[in-house]
Formats: sequence, structure tokens, C-alpha cells
Amino acid sequence: MQILLLLLRWLLILAIGGCGAAMLALSGTVLYLLPDLPDAQELKAIELQTPLRIYSSDEKLIAEFGEKRRRPMAFEDIPKPMIEAFLAAEDANFFEHGGVDVYGLGRAVKELVLAGQIRSGGSTITMQVAKNFFLSNERKFIRKFKEILLALQIERELSKQEILELYLNKIFLGNRAYGIGAAAEVYYGKPVAELNLSQIAMIAGLPKAPSAYNPIANSTRAKSRRDWILNRMASRELNFISLVDRDQAIDTPISAQYHGQTTDLDAPYFAELVRQEMYEQFGDDIYQRGFSVYTT
Repeated sequence: MQILLLLLRWLLILAIGGCGAAMLALSGTVLYLLPDLPDAQELKAIELQTPLRIYSSDEKLIAEFGEKRRRPMAFEDIPKPMIEAFLAAEDANFFEHGGVDVYGLGRAVKELVLAGQIRSGGSTITMQVAKNFFLSNERKFIRKFKEILLALQIERELSKQEILELYLNKIFLGNRAYGIGAAAEVYYGKPVAELNLSQIAMIAGLPKAPSAYNPIANSTRAKSRRDWILNRMASRELNFISLVDRDQAIDTPISAQYHGQTTDLDAPYFAELVRQEMYEQFGDDIYQRGFSVYTT
């Protein structure tokens, strides 16, 4: 009995010592990384890479120049079902957590064990904002740790609405489309406000793997991802949509097809003269700072 008590005492001491050592290591890592982390306040003045657009005097689009297609949207202009679809797909507890979701990480591990793949993801939307704006995509523990620290900082500096607005305007959604505004145009040829529930869920399924779940290139996998999101939205846990709306959306045929850039007026030579004039004044900035030129 005495030997057992002695053994338990030593096990307790070792456990306490191990926890203490782990806490010291964690604290040291945080102190080491903090000075090199970017300032989360920079996000308040961030400029999304938006192409140059040339208009006529009556605001008809003549041409667009830029590598990325993007149509930035204010948070208040984003339809509620679009927000709910992304929450269902990426971060259901977004409005409850402080940047890192322990339950979400646990759910991701559970999905990996039971299904052999992670469908909902372990990173929060805030962590994805931290990675997309400040960090690389390298799969290393130190990068993930920085992502977590930045997410905590971002949550202190920005509101949930500001974080969501940045996320939905920044993410790459395939076919040169960055953000939901451009994705709606590229895949369906219309603005976000005119998308139906099936189309909204399809776009919400793209961030996980824009090429693998692209409805144009792989309609079968894209439909599977879309239907999973619709089921999540209708689940008891979330209750974003009714079962009737879910069933109707699941039965809706895939209608995505590539829509190139369309213009209201055909004046390519004139547009090129304007581009050259802008380039002489502002250089390469014209392709990413969102300049709009209104001509006579």
C-alpha cells in the first residue's frame, strides 16, 4: 500500500512538472513570436487588389484591366443566407468564439476519425483572415501558431462584421474570382443578391478547395459539397433554413458555367489609350488599387 501511495505521489509530481514545463515552453514560444507578428490594426486600412475599370460618362463599363476579378461588398449588402452558408461550411461558432474555436477543432478531429476526411475544417474564419492577409500557406506548426496568435489579436481590433466582410471579399474561389461578388459573376453571371439558395451553397463550398469543388470542372464533387452544406444549414444544431428549403435546393440542378468579363460598350482602342495614360501616372498600381476612370 505504501509503495502504491509513493508511486501515485511521484506520478502526480511528474504530471505537475510536465504541465509546468509545457506552460513554460508555450509562454516562451508566445514571447518569441509576438515581436515579429504584424499589427492586426493594419486590416482596418487594407486595400484589396481590385482591377482598373474604365467607364463612359454615363457610367457604362468600357473595359477592365487586372489579374484578379473582385467586386468588394459591404457587410450590410451581403444577403443573410450567404453569410449563413459560409458559417455552416467554415465556422458555425464564429459569433461565439474569440478567434479560436476549441469545439470546431474537436469536430474536425472527429470527422477525420469517422469519415477519413475533414469536411468542416479546423480553422476559424478569423484564423483564415490572419493567414490570407499576413501569412503563407506553408504547413508548419510555427505558422499555425502564428495564425492563432494573430486571430486573437484580430478579434480584439475588429468587429465580427468587419472580419466577415474582409473574409468574404478576400477569399479565392476559383477561375480568377476573389470574393463572393466576383464568384457570383464568374459562375452565374449575376450579382450576389440574385443568387438562389442552391447557388449560394455552391459558392460557400469553394474555399475548402476551389479546384476540387469547382462546379464547372467537377460537378459531382461540387454537388456533394453543396448538399453537405445545405444539410448543415438545415441541421438542428444550426437551423438556418427549413427542411423544405433544403430539399428544394438539393433538387435544383447545377447551373454554374463560366462567365467572362462583360462590358456595356465596345471601345477597346479607346480603353487602351486610357490604360496607357493611367499607367504613365500610377504605374502597376492601376491593376490592383481599384481605380475607376470616367471618360468624356
